[in-house]
Amino acid sequence: MKAIILSAGQGKRLLPLTETRPKCLLPLGGLTLLEWQLRALWANGFDDVTVVVGFAAESVEEMLHGLALPGMRVRALFNPFFSVADNIGSCYVALSEMTGDFLLVNGDTVFEPAVLARLLAQATAPVTVTIDRKAQYDADDMKVCLDGGRRLRAIGKTLHLDSVDGESIGMLLFRGDGGARFARSLQEVLREPDGPRRWYLSAIDRLAQAGDGVEVVSIEGLHWGEVDFPADAERARRLVEGWLESGRFERGRTP
Repeated sequence: MKAIILSAGQGKRLLPLTETRPKCLLPLGGLTLLEWQLRALWANGFDDVTVVVGFAAESVEEMLHGLALPGMRVRALFNPFFSVADNIGSCYVALSEMTGDFLLVNGDTVFEPAVLARLLAQATAPVTVTIDRKAQYDADDMKVCLDGGRRLRAIGKTLHLDSVDGESIGMLLFRGDGGARFARSLQEVLREPDGPRRWYLSAIDRLAQAGDGVEVVSIEGLHWGEVDFPADAERARRLVEGWLESGRFERGRTP
């Protein structure tokens, strides 16, 4: 199965940590953030990974060249719009990769293999958004609203807190014609005046509000983290070090 990782951004909110290297190359417990992602994918049997790069692309490509994960093909795809468009630009560059079944992952989400294993086991819709739940949500959370079950009604950072049922962790699974639906919606959003400056999840929100086959899988109880600010990087470092100490990162590994 194949995956696409969106790793083109610098991560300016992490400065000075990302002054010369992109967010995906932040060191966390002896590996980079991107390496943790790739190892979690490898542990779940993914064998074809495209990493969309942009800021300091050569550094990412160099790291990928030295990667040793048997049976996994990893290649970089350059996004020339990384400095002028949001992550919707990286998705546009990767449209040709969005065929068949595939996983789409934000480049700033670190997760244990069990997160992906649960998503793969429980997803049944053409488009599945991976979510988690917590007691309170803030303005930076990518919030979701559900229909009372697993069907997604809306997704975005500005949803009214009274309607919020969880947050997206930045991991989506597409099966069947789900990728084609997403690609069409993505191109519709890009045609709007502010399209290039919007998140790619605007295209998922459009599908959800049209009732077009979008559901969620919750990974409550499992370990993951989003890295946007220096404090997030420290929390992620402690998280992965805990995995190493406990052997938790091996959970979900396939032979």
